[in-house]
Amino acid sequence: MGQDTGWNSRVIVCAPVTRGKPVNVLLVSSSRYPDQWIVPGGGMEPEEEPGGAAVREVYEEAGVKGKLGRLLGIFENQDRKHRTYVYVLTVTEILEDWEDSVNIGRKREWFKVEDAIKVLQCHKPVHAEYLEKLKLTCSPTNGNSVVPPLPDNNSLYVTSAQTSGLPSTVR
Repeated sequence: MGQDTGWNSRVIVCAPVTRGKPVNVLLVSSSRYPDQWIVPGGGMEPEEEPGGAAVREVYEEAGVKGKLGRLLGIFENQDRKHRTYVYVLTVTEILEDWEDSVNIGRKREWFKVEDAIKVLQCHKPVHAEYLEKLKLTCSPTNGNSVVPPLPDNNSLYVTSAQTSGLPSTVR
């Protein structure tokens, strides 16, 4: 899956909070530009499915575990030949220390979705677009129930991953 000729497949994962609390998103510091916040992500291993890559990447880069849910949408960039799959993920565990925090000093921070969009618009506008779509889908006035209500410690989470063998321009 995701191995179309010349196409680079990526995944985005998110889990909304309900019960009237603001929706939050977890961003991580870029390994290339540590003062910039990005959506976590990385490469897919050979034969790895996008959902499996997403779960693995959020664990490695952001130190969280969760349960992968439904596909929220697929976005394509014809110029760069990127295809991005957007999933819902319920965060079930947040690690104090994780692979990228120990190895490269990566940081993570929770943002209200509106604030994350503003942070991403200046240097990662496509990531901001994913969050805009998510914000619309999670709106209490649109009549859609994205996922059942979650315990208070779960928040919106987003990640991306790309197929192996292709350079990452995200990180």
